[in-house]
Amino acid sequence: MEQRKILSPGQFDGRYLTTDFVVDRLAEVLARPPGTRPRGDHDLNPGFVPPRTPTQAAVLVPLIQRPEGLQVLLTQRTAHLKDHAGQISFPGGRAEPEDADAIATALRETREEVGLPPEFVRVLGRLDNYITSTGYEVAPVVGLIQPPFPVVPDPYEVAEVFEVPLAFLVDVANHERHSREWQGRERFFYVLPYQDRYIWGATAGMLVNLALLLQAALPP
Repeated sequence: MEQRKILSPGQFDGRYLTTDFVVDRLAEVLARPPGTRPRGDHDLNPGFVPPRTPTQAAVLVPLIQRPEGLQVLLTQRTAHLKDHAGQISFPGGRAEPEDADAIATALRETREEVGLPPEFVRVLGRLDNYITSTGYEVAPVVGLIQPPFPVVPDPYEVAEVFEVPLAFLVDVANHERHSREWQGRERFFYVLPYQDRYIWGATAGMLVNLALLLQAALPP
C-alpha cells in the first residue's frame, strides 16, 4: 500500500466533503476506466497470490446526501449466513449471467438486499476492482442517493442497515492495521472502528481506496 499517498488526519473538512465536491470532482475521477491492477488483500500481504479465475462480484458504495454531510450506507449481515456472517459490508454480491455489467450487478444486489430501487441511485463511477483472499474480484460502484428513499432489508441476509459519516471513513486517523493468523500465516487487514461497530476486511480496504481517490481529486 502506498502509505505516502494516504490522507493526513483531518485533511478532508467541510470544504471537500460537500455533495458539490463529490459530484463535480470525484465523479470526474471515477468516470475514468478502473485501473488495470486490481487492489485487494494482497496490498497489505505481499505473499498473497490472487486467484487466476476469481468469482466476479460487485457492491454499491452508497453516498447519502444528508444536511449534516455525506454519509455512507452499510449493512450488517445476519449471523446465520455461511459466508461472512455478522460482518459489515456494502450491499452487493455475485454477478449473474443476466447482469449486463458490474453496475447492473451492484444495483440488482442492492435492491435484493436492502430494497433500494435503482432509480434512486445516481451512479458516479467505479473504484478499482478489489480481490479478496476468499477468491472474489469485487467491482465497487459508487452511487449518490438523495433522501428520502425506501429501505426494506432482506431479513435473511441483512440484520441491520446503518450510515457512517464519509468524513470519518476517509480520515486516515481512523484507518487501523490489524493482523491475525489465517491458514497458518499472519495476515494483515484494515479496520475502521466506528462507535460499537467493527468495519474490517474487504469493506475497510475499499473505503481506504476511496479515501485515496478522494485525495487525488483534491485541488492542488
